Amino acid sequence: MSNWKTAFRSFYYETAEEPADIVLPPAQTALLVIDIQNTYMEVGEDPKEAARWAPFRARMNETVIPNTKRLITECRERGVEVIFARIACLKPDGRDRSLSQKKPGFNYLLLPKDREDSQIVPELTPAQDDIVLTKTTDSALTGTNLRLILHNMGVRYVIAAGIFTDQCVSSTVRSLADESFEVVVVEDCCAAATEELHRNELTTINMIYCHVVQREDIPGFLEG
Repeated sequence: MSNWKTAFRSFYYETAEEPADIVLPPAQTALLVIDIQNTYMEVGEDPKEAARWAPFRARMNETVIPNTKRLITECRERGVEVIFARIACLKPDGRDRSLSQKKPGFNYLLLPKDREDSQIVPELTPAQDDIVLTKTTDSALTGTNLRLILHNMGVRYVIAAGIFTDQCVSSTVRSLADESFEVVVVEDCCAAATEELHRNELTTINMIYCHVVQREDIPGFLEG
């Protein structure tokens, strides 16, 4: 098992005591899979950009997607609710998007909700009774009715996976923490554009907004 209690320590927590053992009661826990969508797996026509993003796609194909698939199965087997959040706009021209998704550059996303590139990747196709939320914001909490859904289902603990670690995952985790949900982020089910950005953001949010753990840790937390 990973040593999650001492990993990803920032300056603020270098001398802090080890946290208590994590217990995730399945009936009060949800798995939230964030933005693992077709658009981010497309290679594109520009060879320089394709090469620049090759390490990200490799991590997604070799680590994040297979691990998230296993995590979803493990959670379902233990009665944990599985929820997906995806970036998609309700209007074809995207005028319903938040400002962060309208700015030029990488964050500019025009993903109409019914288009193929906005869908969850085939390997993680939601089951019929999984909840799938559409968001036009980075945070899955502020941009949807997720807060109400979790409250109505009696969920107090959230397992977070997805992309990008330093953007939508982090934004969602911070929002959840502010609403007093207990959050664990599964490191090997997440990715940022680079390994450096990924690790830096996990170090920033660990212990204050969440605990950063590995997929192999989760079954033990769910079994108490």
